[in-house]
Amino acid sequence: MRRLRTRIRSRLRGDAGMNTAEYAVGTLAAVAFAGILLKVLTSGNVQSALTAVIDRALK
Repeated sequence: MRRLRTRIRSRLRGDAGMNTAEYAVGTLAAVAFAGILLKVLTSGNVQSALTAVIDRALK
């Protein structure tokens, strides 16, 4: 019985590595999203539309 309790406690405490893995996946997703956003914003059509909006705002 004591061994069982020790095993259960050690497994419950052994969850610390999962936090790091979750942060890594979240960071990877954020970097991928930033890359896609950068690609979209630097495309010709979007760049010309943004330039037109800024020109109208400055006039």
